[in-house]
Amino acid sequence: MKKLLVIIFVFLIQFVNAQDQELIRAKRFFDKTYYSEAIILYQKLAETKPSQEVIKNLADSYYYTNDLIKAQRYYRLLVTNYNKDLDRQYYFRYAQTLKASNSYADANVVLKEYYSKSANSQDSVYFQKELKELENVSAIGNRFDIKNLAINTPNSEFGAVKYKDNLVFAGVKLKPGLFDKKYKWDNETYLNLIKVPVENSNSAETIVTYFADELKTGVHEANAIFTKDGKTIYFTRNNSKNGSKKKNDQKISNLQIFKAELVEGKWKNIVSLPFNSPNYSVEHPALSADEKVLYFASDMPGSLGSFDIYSVNINRGAFDTPKNLGPIINTDKREQFPFVSDDNKLYFSSDGHLGYGSLDVFVSDITGNEYSKPTNIGLPLNSNLDDFSFNINSNTKEGYFASNREGGKGSDDIYQFKEIKDLIVEDCKQFIAGTITDIDTKLALENATVILQDSENKTLNTITTSADGKFSFTVACEAAYKVSAFKEKYTNESVTLSLDKTRNKTSDASLALKSVDAIKLEEKENAEKKRKQEIIIEEENKKKEALAAVQLKEKEKKAKEAAIVAAEVKKNEKVKQILEQEKDVIKDDKNRLIIKTDPIYFDYNMWYIRKESKVVLSRVVFLMNKYPGMVIEIGSHTDSRGNAKFNEDLSQKRASSTREFIIQSGINANRVTAKGYGESVPIIKCKTDDACSEEDHELNRRSEFVIKNL
Repeated sequence: MKKLLVIIFVFLIQFVNAQDQELIRAKRFFDKTYYSEAIILYQKLAETKPSQEVIKNLADSYYYTNDLIKAQRYYRLLVTNYNKDLDRQYYFRYAQTLKASNSYADANVVLKEYYSKSANSQDSVYFQKELKELENVSAIGNRFDIKNLAINTPNSEFGAVKYKDNLVFAGVKLKPGLFDKKYKWDNETYLNLIKVPVENSNSAETIVTYFADELKTGVHEANAIFTKDGKTIYFTRNNSKNGSKKKNDQKISNLQIFKAELVEGKWKNIVSLPFNSPNYSVEHPALSADEKVLYFASDMPGSLGSFDIYSVNINRGAFDTPKNLGPIINTDKREQFPFVSDDNKLYFSSDGHLGYGSLDVFVSDITGNEYSKPTNIGLPLNSNLDDFSFNINSNTKEGYFASNREGGKGSDDIYQFKEIKDLIVEDCKQFIAGTITDIDTKLALENATVILQDSENKTLNTITTSADGKFSFTVACEAAYKVSAFKEKYTNESVTLSLDKTRNKTSDASLALKSVDAIKLEEKENAEKKRKQEIIIEEENKKKEALAAVQLKEKEKKAKEAAIVAAEVKKNEKVKQILEQEKDVIKDDKNRLIIKTDPIYFDYNMWYIRKESKVVLSRVVFLMNKYPGMVIEIGSHTDSRGNAKFNEDLSQKRASSTREFIIQSGINANRVTAKGYGESVPIIKCKTDDACSEEDHELNRRSEFVIKNL
């Protein structure tokens, strides 16, 4: 067991040592810019022993070999997991890889972070301005027709220029030989200047040849330019002598610009320009229209970024001291591949000025020794990847550039283009327009004042309308505006508009004003109309009140009638009930409900209640106690004998005496009325007193107990 542990321990030490050795080797390749070989080692280390250095160098290796999609993955890991004290340049590179995958919104978020980490607080402001300018360039639309040349291969081709009847450009062999050296930066064979007849450049069957054997070496040759007489060439080549690469103390062979002259059909007098150095690169030559100034890119001391654009005056074949074009053109990033057109415009590629991704082509106007602020030349020539080695014939608007964009045949392809739209960069604008009219007549109002204000009520413009009443303002997009209209003897009106970002859109802000005279007339008419309406309403209210009164009266009448009917029904029910239950209660021939009793006798001409009559009346009292709602009338009658007035008074006294007895027996006085009828209501009518018998007169002398209510 102890022996096994020792073996495992030794194995682990060897494994760790092997990993350390791999890390050292990877770092050595990386420092030598052998990125293709560094990637292989760093990829393994990223899986087994990841660290900030491993992830950072692996991301950079992919970035420098233009595999931006793979670089994106590792830059994301870097800024997510190793962002403490991370150099802000890595945010910039991460943003470039995001653009490579068309993730522009995410890229702008990362760039915002990048600029926020700058020591210069104005960088963030500048970034926002550049974003807006790029949006304005995009708004132009496609400015170029572009075409991928048929001569392109899976390898790199770029730097195409016309020379006599040929198209000269940089490229590598499609099928490199067994002993051809490879450039360890990207593992391709070295570049050479090659050519093809211009008329055959769009033919896939065209055979390319080396431009000039005398210029071909075992190192890079690229980016050739020629003087207008065709007798002088400037081109880029690795630092070399007699075709052999020369390296500096860091073992790097930097690029230099060489010059050669055409003598008897051969390129001779090949010399390195005097401002070249083994310690920095000088590359991508370009000539001014008058050929008195040579432009180039370099990372020489004094450069603002990794590469800057320089110029150097040429005096009778001699070169002055190169000048950096300064911060208007150059940034702290890459500015390369200058080109000057015959109309005195400087074109160059940059990833420091805000673009669509990686290197974009920019243009600056040259006025004497001054350069205008560079402008992105737009779509679709610029893309989300590298676009460079641009040149244009300012008369025909045609030219060439190179790009490694998606859809090409290789890593870098040559494209032919024609400019079809001018580069007119404008801020997004819209129009606010309309007509001022009379709201009643619908006619246009002349001499109306129309005022345009911003969201803070600041007056931006004022217009006085002509006979057609029309107005129009040109305004910026994505803002709020207030339009107000005024005219003497008219009301004032206004409208507020919030504009979107649609370019050249017209928003209608027409306003209709009302005449003061029309308002007064309307007020008078409205007052009269109101008065008439009030009268009508008053009359209608009276009618309604009268109708309501009639309806109420009718309702009350119906209610009374219903109550009477109900009472009558109830009474009839009670009558029926009492008739069924009380034998002493009957209906007479007059349909009266009466209490039938034995006769009540009074002494002659007297009205007090006799003893025997009290017994009879007690029956009446009994029934009234039994039926508390019973109300009776005591009707007292006499015979016809005697004076009628006397008889009436006597009957009244007898009725009242009877009533008094009933009340004294405990019946409420309100339930009993007494009426003396005298001789007026006889049962038997007697023509004379002697015509009736004593029995007849006795029948007429009676007391009746009529039930009035139950």
